[in-house]
Amino acid sequence: MRIAMWSGPRNLSTAMMYSFAARGDCAVVDEPFYGAWLKAGGAQHPMREEILADMETDAEAVAAACIAPIPGGLPHLYLKLMPHHMAEGFPFGWSEECTHVHLIRHPARVVASYGARRDLPELEELGYSQQFDIYRRLPGPVIDSADIRADPAGALGRLCAEIGLPYTDAMLHWPAGGRKEDGIWAKHWYAGVHASTGFAGPEGPLPELDGRAGALVEEAMPFYTALAEARLK
Repeated sequence: MRIAMWSGPRNLSTAMMYSFAARGDCAVVDEPFYGAWLKAGGAQHPMREEILADMETDAEAVAAACIAPIPGGLPHLYLKLMPHHMAEGFPFGWSEECTHVHLIRHPARVVASYGARRDLPELEELGYSQQFDIYRRLPGPVIDSADIRADPAGALGRLCAEIGLPYTDAMLHWPAGGRKEDGIWAKHWYAGVHASTGFAGPEGPLPELDGRAGALVEEAMPFYTALAEARLK
């Protein structure tokens, strides 16, 4: 099985990648289209030049790699994918080989988390509208990060049942530190996951944001709400 896990940034996406890697039967790939997207659009992200030098930046080659034999001869592949990385004209034929899952998180939490690491972007770099479009094009289970953190075993069990993958408690824990599959950008973004050995507990109240942050939340909410209506419960 090839699992295409779509989510915007700061959505619990790296922890989910670690969770699936911890199964032992699942190879993982970290944001394979990131370099191609940076090259195509010119976004000035942290470590931009290092990322471009480290990654394949031809979208056709990336797409081919997504459906190449799974590394290590493992039976499953987990692709951690950002919807906004699929720039106009990028190939989508590879997606026909995948089971699609859509990971979401409340915009207030995403904006607060993102803003703690760098200046706030435009809505397009949070992936909400693109994820909604991809969900309509490539439907699949929707899972909310809040539900995962509240009950990891229950939420992951429901997700695995939905996609036809046996659940295992191995998905709940992983060794502290990074993984060899981490993108080169891990040193900027992944400190929290590297310090963890499993999913953090339930989150507290939503952050109250105003100004540019509040406006960004309002822009994202219609897309989040539409996806949240379909989430696994």
